[in-house]
Amino acid sequence: MNFIRHNSINKRLLSKKPFLSNDFRSYISTQVRKPLLEKILIANRGEIACRVMKTAKKLGIKTVGVYSEADEKSLHVQMADEAYCIGPAASSESYLDMKKIISIAKLSNSQGIHPGYGFLSENADFAEKLEDIGISFIGPPASAIRSMGSKSESKKIMEEANVPVVPGYHGDNQSIDNLKAEALKIKYPILIKAVKGGGGKGMRVVEKEEDFEMMLDSAKREAIKSFGDDKVLIEKYIEAPRHVEVQVFADKHGNAVYLFERDCSVQRRHQKILEESPAPNLSEETRRTLGEKAVSAAKAVGYVGAGTVEFIMDSKTNEFFFMEMNTRLQVEHPVTEMVTGTDLVEWQIEVASGNELLLEQNELKLSGHAFEARIYAENPENQFLPDIGKLLHYSTPNETSDIRVETGVREGDEISVYYDPMIAKLVVHGANRDSALRVLDRSLHKFEISGLHTNINFLRKVISNEDFKKGLVETGFIKNHENELLHSLSPPNIKDIAQSGLAIYLNNISFDKDHKPDSSSPWELYDGFQIGSTNKTFYTTKLNYNSFDYDVSIEIGSKRKDQYKVTVMDQATSIERVFDLSVANKQKIVSETQSGEKTKVSKIVLRCDVNGEMCSSTVVLNRESLSFFGKDGKIDLKINDSAEELLNLNDVGNKAGSIVAPMSSKISQIMVSPGTEVDIGTPLVILEAMKMEHVIRSPKKGVISKVNYTIGELVSQGDKLVAFEE
Repeated sequence: MNFIRHNSINKRLLSKKPFLSNDFRSYISTQVRKPLLEKILIANRGEIACRVMKTAKKLGIKTVGVYSEADEKSLHVQMADEAYCIGPAASSESYLDMKKIISIAKLSNSQGIHPGYGFLSENADFAEKLEDIGISFIGPPASAIRSMGSKSESKKIMEEANVPVVPGYHGDNQSIDNLKAEALKIKYPILIKAVKGGGGKGMRVVEKEEDFEMMLDSAKREAIKSFGDDKVLIEKYIEAPRHVEVQVFADKHGNAVYLFERDCSVQRRHQKILEESPAPNLSEETRRTLGEKAVSAAKAVGYVGAGTVEFIMDSKTNEFFFMEMNTRLQVEHPVTEMVTGTDLVEWQIEVASGNELLLEQNELKLSGHAFEARIYAENPENQFLPDIGKLLHYSTPNETSDIRVETGVREGDEISVYYDPMIAKLVVHGANRDSALRVLDRSLHKFEISGLHTNINFLRKVISNEDFKKGLVETGFIKNHENELLHSLSPPNIKDIAQSGLAIYLNNISFDKDHKPDSSSPWELYDGFQIGSTNKTFYTTKLNYNSFDYDVSIEIGSKRKDQYKVTVMDQATSIERVFDLSVANKQKIVSETQSGEKTKVSKIVLRCDVNGEMCSSTVVLNRESLSFFGKDGKIDLKINDSAEELLNLNDVGNKAGSIVAPMSSKISQIMVSPGTEVDIGTPLVILEAMKMEHVIRSPKKGVISKVNYTIGELVSQGDKLVAFEE
């Protein structure tokens, strides 16, 4: 019977009673094991809601989805057995509204609520309210959330449990003078962290004393917006640290295990973008000690369910310190599942139903190596600022037992300003770290997204870095390799430009796949012949990449319609024998606004001989721009573009003397007014996007002549925020 194979209660019971008959053992098993929850509500959105629903459906559990007005057409709404709208787009009026979610749980007769991660997942009051009304919270008890949700209290508990902690101040005296004095005692550089923080929000690294107050104010503002609490702690900032975390699991019967560790050191803005398990370059002794300390941490607070104990590790000595405990399922949990052969959501549901853990510690084994790459809508070349827009083209690698794509979006969906910019998680597995890396690189290459900036090409650069291949990672990895990863833009291959130009031409002509040309007929020749003209050029265009223009001209072969001479900047390329040509979804309507404006997209799939090399590529055209996907990855090109170039945060002053918004966002603070004299680096405006603050600083000395927006207003990328006097 399946439940005998999976349930640890049955395993222990049967191993102790070997003399029992099979029928009697089966009878005892059905009596011991409690039935699973029959219907659960997922109080979340996006890929995590979809992830939970997949396991629930596998277990035969009915699912209830909730959604904001902005998410009405989202994938998780479609996947749910039932779905209910809970309010406007703002999360404070929808996904964070406990009363609405609880009312929907009652209305739908849900027996349990899975909070996912973020939103209410670590809200002790929410867990407590559910317990009071008899709805199971698929997470830890409120007492554990409170203890570990406070970074200062959790560190006290860890010290008592003999778990090493980072030197710092975790007290209640939050006056600026006291915090500043404590920072001096610890010695700079120090780290300011929101006590109830997470995901890098409310966290600031302070290098010198004169920056302390500004960084403290910024951290507190971000903390109050994200967590409703601006209390902070101060820690010694360990230089060249690794971020290593341990997956723990505990049940209501006193059992607790660790499912090994994950390395999450590769980060930007203190947020992870690459995770792997097991952590590279750790001895078995260190691995075991980490796991045992993590279990001690969980037991110290009477933990139940899935949790992650995060450690900061010295990359040179492998000495580690407790950092915090996340009392929920983590974004990166799939890498643990890959190397342990488990389904952690299934474990959560089993534990919430009152059953014991599905495996004991000695039954948990590491198998191979796994990576998770977070695919974000962001621009790595512009300080990783988030991007918004339609997924005009969205194609993912095929899923196998070694490749998983965790996503909550489809082609045509929109990444909005209201929520986290993560599009998907790509999770891969290999027999060892090297083979897993190869699978990851190949899968990233097959991940195609058009319509907004993504970090896919950047991720491929990271995993091809020699230090990364050796497992020499720490939280400053991106900064330490900045020139190679961010400032080493190589020009696109001329062959790629040529294919892009050809795709534009093919999209513009009338193309009939069923038409069979007669090569003997002069009317079937594609030679561009005109009476009185000897010019054979049939089409010209100009493509722009990274502010550089490429002139492209196309001549059609005189004997065959699938033979072209494409000249890019005086470099001639021969393209012939275009196989399997398809103009897919030509001028497909991807979206339509309330005003009736339509976004149309064309997709050209090419397989052709380019100067003797067989090439396969996909070209996605959208009005005056295109995305080319070829063997070297993705390049974005503008077609005949003459628009004013937007500026990034490192160069925000243009010739007209104005400052433009580098992304779609909300005005959080305005630091200047007309007549204010500013210097280079003076903060001008603070923007808020995807729950993070971004400070816009002055690129020059001058006097502000105009401020175009007020606090709370929404701005789009390229909008002029302030202007300087001439």
